[in-house]
Amino acid sequence: MITGPRQSGKTTLIRDLLPARRRYVTLDDDTVLAAARADALGFIRGLGDAAIDEVQRAPELLRAIKRSVDADRRPGRFLLSGSADVLALPTVSESLAGRMEIVALFPLSQSEVSGRRPTFLRKVFAGGLPVVSQLVVGDDLVRLVLAGGYPDMRRRTDPARRRAWARDYLHALLQRDVQDIDLLVAEERFQIWIHRH
Repeated sequence: MITGPRQSGKTTLIRDLLPARRRYVTLDDDTVLAAARADALGFIRGLGDAAIDEVQRAPELLRAIKRSVDADRRPGRFLLSGSADVLALPTVSESLAGRMEIVALFPLSQSEVSGRRPTFLRKVFAGGLPVVSQLVVGDDLVRLVLAGGYPDMRRRTDPARRRAWARDYLHALLQRDVQDIDLLVAEERFQIWIHRH
């Protein structure tokens, strides 16, 4: 599973790495989402090897994936991606424990932006202190930080457009994603309540 914030490049990475034989499915498609929610087990059974993007939109699929993985332990059958922390939902975290690897994809680091190989952690773990070859301070540091690490934000060279992107991104998180996560948690708690009563 590839997790990370929206617009960090999860979908692009999956599509770039996806072999031609593997099917790509996005739950951003309302028809696909409805099918996944209506019959999660049948949906998974019909996929074969697949990449499922935005899996947080149908957490019920994860139980069906667990069942499929328990029946067929071949690794790599499913490549999942999701923006929300679906693993924090109580039944999801229990159902997939030990059945998947998780890769967190974060926005671009300064090494990635500049095309350099990162050396900081390697030097620190080797017991050395990294030497800063180019100190960035003052207005240059402010510009560097405000340029951000999100690919779409970095494509905007005009600072006003970058600020607008960042403002709209935060607005979308607060208006949509937080509400979506609250709804998923409420649905999960309701399912637990139903099973107990």
